[in-house]
Amino acid sequence: MLPFQGKTIAFLSDIHHGPFTSLEYVNQVVELTNSLSPDVVLLGGDYVHRDPKYIGPCFEALSRLKSAWGTYGVLGNHDHWEGAAATRQAMVAGNIVEMTNSGVWIEKAGDRLRLSGVGDLWEDVQDLDHALADTRQSETAILVSHNPDFVEGITDRRVGLVLSGHTHGGQVVLPIVGAPRVPSRYGQKYLHGLVKTQHTQAFVTRGLGTVTPPVRFCCRPEIALITITK
Repeated sequence: MLPFQGKTIAFLSDIHHGPFTSLEYVNQVVELTNSLSPDVVLLGGDYVHRDPKYIGPCFEALSRLKSAWGTYGVLGNHDHWEGAAATRQAMVAGNIVEMTNSGVWIEKAGDRLRLSGVGDLWEDVQDLDHALADTRQSETAILVSHNPDFVEGITDRRVGLVLSGHTHGGQVVLPIVGAPRVPSRYGQKYLHGLVKTQHTQAFVTRGLGTVTPPVRFCCRPEIALITITK
């Protein structure tokens, strides 16, 4: 992992372009992400909300993301609801590599890093073996799973880090009480931030957009910039 020491990942999830998240906002997200000069951009799914008409414009904006290694992503539950086929076509048109149950190798100075992804936990199948492919025990894979609940079943130690969204950080977080509504079987556990399990660790982003109700309270949207360390 030494050749990758200090390299950065910009992780964006839950953009939800639609009636509550404007295209202007998506363009601002792209501009801010590019200003961070990440080495790679990973997308965690849920790109649109409520109508497939938002898919094309959203990915036209995301196609302008810039990084040394490119842009890669997976689909979320909303992408299946609004149109998985159209989403995949838009990803191809936007030069964004889909990593559903697959992955790519990033090679540097004789070492390599696996970037991989699995299908959405609610609306798709998950094949971790195919996602990791020929990753050796001495190597590390970064896995994108839209829904963080998938982390609970991971026992393969080749997965060094899982990047997830889906929970929106609760979207509304009350002092002392926490988030009244979290779309996870594990309550507040995967609300936001770094969560360590017995076999791996996951970072859950608060995401960028909103769904109904279209409000955030004590839960700011975020672009996560992650630095790789040994």
